[in-house]
Amino acid sequence: MKVTDRWHSERMDQPIGLARWGHYGTPVLVFPTAGGDAEEIERNGVVGACWPLVESGRVKLYSCDSVPGQAMVAKAGSPEYRMWLFNQFHHAVRHEVVPAIRADSGGDETPIVVTGASIGAFNSLAVLCRFPDVFGAAVGMSGTYRIQKFLDHRSSPDLFFASPLDFLPGLEGDQLDLLRTRFAVIATGQGAWEDVDASWDAGNVLGGKGVPNRVDVWGPEWPHDWQTWQRMLPQYLDELC
Repeated sequence: MKVTDRWHSERMDQPIGLARWGHYGTPVLVFPTAGGDAEEIERNGVVGACWPLVESGRVKLYSCDSVPGQAMVAKAGSPEYRMWLFNQFHHAVRHEVVPAIRADSGGDETPIVVTGASIGAFNSLAVLCRFPDVFGAAVGMSGTYRIQKFLDHRSSPDLFFASPLDFLPGLEGDQLDLLRTRFAVIATGQGAWEDVDASWDAGNVLGGKGVPNRVDVWGPEWPHDWQTWQRMLPQYLDELC
């Protein structure tokens, strides 16, 4: 059973959609790839691959539109606008999407697992590091963790605070203390279009701050594509949930 919702995000000043599959279980928020929407994971077989976990009540899948990724792909506005949108998107996830998930779960405050592939992996790791008060674990698959190359190699304060590999090295205090009780899986294949070094880079930054993580490198038969993520995600959710 799929349930969808849509509202106007005051933080991004544009609509955002949220989809849900399942009735019970650990809440899992799946970020789409760069240009994807909330139902991308269903069209590309990821919901089906995870269905035994959904049907058994172990996980409840959610996915929201990739609003800044869509703007990035379309080159909407200036690079500064797109960087602003990534930052605002993360705040919209924390203050709009998370409350919607909580309300859908009857107020249950179980820490949410976040996951995604490619740019979705970037967003997953970002919100875990930014908001460890509500997110308990992240699964980044085939991640692109430094996205300046998609933004004309520009940077800004918005992108700095949206990018965990940039802000995490200087992070201290209560947020870091809480983040050190969380966990990240950084998974990548070695097949076509994969960037294994990006995953090691992310793991090294996390490890350098004492954040528990594991980098899993799959073989050369696993490309940067949906068949890889269909295989990865149920395996990791079975481990974490």
